[in-house]
Amino acid sequence: AREAGDGGGHEVTMAKRGRCAMSLWLAIVLVPSLCVGQQPTLDLESREEQAFKEASAVVAPSVVRIQTVGGLDRVGRVLTGTAATTGVVVSADGYVISSAFNFASRPASVLVTLADGRRFPAKIIANDRARMLTLLKIEATGLPVPRVAPRDGFRVGQWAIAMGRTYESPLPNLSVGIISALDRIWGRALQTDAKISPVNYGGPLVDIRGQVIGVLVPLSQRQAGRTAGVEWYDSGIGFAIPMADILSTLPRLKTGTDLLPGLMGITLKAGNVYASAAIIDRVRFNSPAEKAGLQPGDVITTLDEQPIRRLVQVRNALGNKYAGDTISVVVRRGEKSVEQKIQLIGKLEPYTPTFLGILPARQKRGEAATGVVVRGILPESPAAAAMIRPGDKVVQLDETPVTDSAGLFDAISRKRVGADVTVHLERGGVRETVSAKLAVVPNQVPAVLESQIIAAPEPKPPDLPATGRFNKDLAGHDNNYWGYVPENYNPAHGYGLVVWIHPGSDTMEADMFDLWKPICEQRGLILVGPRAKEIAGWNLNEAGFIEALVKEVQQKYNIDDQRIVLHGYSDGCRFAYHLAFKYRSLFRGVAASSEPLKVTPPENRPDLRLQFFLSCGDKDNLYRRVQQTRNRLAGMKFPVTFSTLAGAGHEYPTIPVLDAIGRWIDMLDRI
Repeated sequence: AREAGDGGGHEVTMAKRGRCAMSLWLAIVLVPSLCVGQQPTLDLESREEQAFKEASAVVAPSVVRIQTVGGLDRVGRVLTGTAATTGVVVSADGYVISSAFNFASRPASVLVTLADGRRFPAKIIANDRARMLTLLKIEATGLPVPRVAPRDGFRVGQWAIAMGRTYESPLPNLSVGIISALDRIWGRALQTDAKISPVNYGGPLVDIRGQVIGVLVPLSQRQAGRTAGVEWYDSGIGFAIPMADILSTLPRLKTGTDLLPGLMGITLKAGNVYASAAIIDRVRFNSPAEKAGLQPGDVITTLDEQPIRRLVQVRNALGNKYAGDTISVVVRRGEKSVEQKIQLIGKLEPYTPTFLGILPARQKRGEAATGVVVRGILPESPAAAAMIRPGDKVVQLDETPVTDSAGLFDAISRKRVGADVTVHLERGGVRETVSAKLAVVPNQVPAVLESQIIAAPEPKPPDLPATGRFNKDLAGHDNNYWGYVPENYNPAHGYGLVVWIHPGSDTMEADMFDLWKPICEQRGLILVGPRAKEIAGWNLNEAGFIEALVKEVQQKYNIDDQRIVLHGYSDGCRFAYHLAFKYRSLFRGVAASSEPLKVTPPENRPDLRLQFFLSCGDKDNLYRRVQQTRNRLAGMKFPVTFSTLAGAGHEYPTIPVLDAIGRWIDMLDRI
């Protein structure tokens, strides 16, 4: 046994050979009269098999076959498929519960076939978006409802039978395993090693007594949405939502209202989730937490009467809470304890990035920081209106001392748009203060932007890493990559990193080198071009290769963390978007050309800023959809720059647009 990775439960992995050994041990213990040479009176394996059959037979009348008609062929990069899936009767008057994944394609119609062969059209009543379940209703009565396993009876290691009714057969399909962990996915689910895949999503997980433990769904610890966790199917890691929890929320689902995860509107200070205290770092504007008076620096000690000592316990305590639920929160503020009642909501007001309008001077490696030197002022910005000048050093914002650009950005990001701030400066050795009103981050790129390039010293250091164009393999990966580092690379200067995600069937290496070489030299950028394993295009499983590549480049070169960008064209952009959302702490920008966004982006976060530069020809068939992507991202308050290629079709951007992308990358560290 080993500790589970998230929910504090225990996880057990047991191979079939290990199960046979346990069965043999049980046979010896339970049948002491057996001796060598005596014919066994009990065939334990046969009895186990019979027990599995009997348990599944008890539940089988409640397991239904679900077919969808019409809808999308894929959601994002996940094929939805057209095969039948599974559901479980939860109410005799025609209510059926299933996995939300089965309806991710937004089908035009849904058909439910009962165990006795009767078929009914079904209506989608509501969705549980926290546990990823969908409630259906058919016009039938007297349906068999299965017995429910009590929640307090779940044990790691107990038998678990995964059932589905995908095929046109009087008997459901079965997969046998165990419960391998409790309270996974922030307390929402059980984990099982029984074979789980789209054929039994929505089906029941049954115990040896013929009681329903839970309903099988794909889930992910790090992602949300109807397709999250699908990539784990048949991996020995499957999840089931306890049926007892489903029945407790069934009356709310029957009203036809979707159930949304409950949100307080706080961000906790980063730390070891299993050891660090739950200290509030940010309180979202106009959130329930702000209205209740919670403050940054408060330490959460109790949540709904559950003691909170570690970060992970907050996520677990909120894991089964919905929008509309009211919770009790106790925080320690200094020497006193404060208790508040908070009603959770389903959607927070989008975070709007704030903007002062300065370009910070980039520090040399090893240089001590004593403030933020202004290298440039962006036109028509609050800094320009406040008469802040290049060469000024920002040392304080309101009451917050500032030592480096990360600290100044953090202080600015905690203010509202329109807030008046006092900027403390050092100008020519004299301390001065100016007032500025913070604005929204602009979407325009200045026509002229001076870059801060520090030429490499002469003679070059003997340990200088490779410069110029090169091809390399990445240790531990089947993929390889090419790259370009300016010949005048200076390890004391932080360089931006452009990761080129090529489209399917064409890596475009020669063109990319010719077009980007002068931009890299002018803007202090390093270009790397990873190659997909299959020339036809990228596989989502290659994301780890891209992450490892970026980290290798960071180890060899001095990379500015605020200017690491993904750049894609055509269908390569799909993988670029996926990478940007998967590795939010790594990438700061996406420059995407001639391809719309087809997945739901995560919310904009002040601590993980992400900016976009979109371009498309106005004669491209995808032009309107790329515009819709711009509007969608802007509606979520992401900074988005959009460039139209006049008279162009589906083609790579022209040099003027690439120059604008270069300026955009050069100002990603703007404050």
